[in-house]
Amino acid sequence: MAKAVRGATIGLLQSAARLSRTALAERLLAHGFYAGQDKIMLALSLENGQTPSQLATLLGVRPPTITKTINRLTSQGFLEKRVSGEDGRRANVYLTVTGEEAIRSIEKSVRKTEKLALKGFDKKEQRALTRLLNKIEANLNGVPFEDDEESVEEEA
Repeated sequence: MAKAVRGATIGLLQSAARLSRTALAERLLAHGFYAGQDKIMLALSLENGQTPSQLATLLGVRPPTITKTINRLTSQGFLEKRVSGEDGRRANVYLTVTGEEAIRSIEKSVRKTEKLALKGFDKKEQRALTRLLNKIEANLNGVPFEDDEESVEEEA
């Protein structure tokens, strides 16, 4: 039996992540979005009116990156900034009507990309993969993995 190559797993994980980002980016571009913009749009669809710093923390990116992306989405007509009623030095970011209408296209692009990536996986394999990826994410974030497998199995 051949010996596993060290780092092969992380290499496959990186390759799969890169390929999935590329496939999603191609779908998003058809709707006028660039890679990474979808995350901000989806975050605002769940909680509209967040500050750039809240979005940066939520998405795990640096504030200058968020600011640049927000400015681009604003110039595209998907977002608008409003001065905070509580603190005039702060701005909150909101989806415009155009932005709200675009959420369905983003969600559809995500679903189609996920469907392609998980082609041939049964539901049990999909749940197992999700659990394992959550565990990897927890490990790399240095936080304990909270396994909710029991609750997932109860739902099935």
